[in-house]
Amino acid sequence: MSAARILYIEDDARAAQQVREVVETAGLALTWAANGQDGLKLAGVERFDVIILDRMLPDLEGLTILERLRESGVGTPVLMLSALGRSSDRAEGLDGGADDYLAKPFEAEELLARLRALHRRASGRTHSAVILYGAFECHVKARTAFRENRHLALSPKEFELFRYFMENAGEVLTREMLLRDVWKMNFDPQTNVVDVNIGRLRRKLEEGFDGPALETIWGSGYRLLDGRR
Repeated sequence: MSAARILYIEDDARAAQQVREVVETAGLALTWAANGQDGLKLAGVERFDVIILDRMLPDLEGLTILERLRESGVGTPVLMLSALGRSSDRAEGLDGGADDYLAKPFEAEELLARLRALHRRASGRTHSAVILYGAFECHVKARTAFRENRHLALSPKEFELFRYFMENAGEVLTREMLLRDVWKMNFDPQTNVVDVNIGRLRRKLEEGFDGPALETIWGSGYRLLDGRR
């Protein structure tokens, strides 16, 4: 994602500078639009890989900007970044057409992970028939998984979870991301469904092998390791 171009539509100069420092440190290019009208104009005439969009702008509400972007044929993936972080706010943003939603304040590592995931999704790399990462293989059409060429007997949901980790290999995936993209929930049901399934998947990925496969990042989420010895 080193060549990715990011458009950030945000009226708060301090917030814009914070995001600029995060993305430019990671080697990404960021263009800042200080209001909705300028953001719409830039998105219509320049090519961006991801758009970061604030909800509360002085001239246009974020959801209105998103609607106009789609009406004008701009299909660039949109990450809504907002201080409005309640479950209802996130659901409203996602239902309004945002591809992802992240509440402020945010962790730099999570913002970058989400930007990378959106960029990959848009570029079509996640639709490969076979996804390879370290000692792991994910055969998407056959719905089969392997570690060191040994077949892993995964349930349908475990396979979906494994595939999502493979599509975002090496990145920290939050509980919210897993609920949204694997379980298709735009809210937290306050259950341990993620933890239980992560535990089951971890056992199947690690049993009989040397070295861990899934790493728990306390306070953040989970990360798939490469599975090599």
